[in-house]
Amino acid sequence: MGKSKSAEKRARQDQIKKERNRSRKRQAKTSIRKIKELVSEGKLEEAKKLLPHTLSIIDKTASKGAWHPNKASREKSKLMKTLK
Repeated sequence: MGKSKSAEKRARQDQIKKERNRSRKRQAKTSIRKIKELVSEGKLEEAKKLLPHTLSIIDKTASKGAWHPNKASREKSKLMKTLK
């Protein structure tokens, strides 16, 4: 912990941001995993229905700062390739 008030507040804020980012990342990874599982099972139509929601989650993850924008772009590109 920090010695000053501002250092203590910064530590609290960092903890809150860490939890939020972890949640966003987990949500994005889970959604990507679901699509990959559907594709591997041969259920392309279901995967295509889930795609817009997943892309939205990925964009939100990047815009909120949990992922770098290039990582989000790379993940979206990979998903699009798997659904072709």
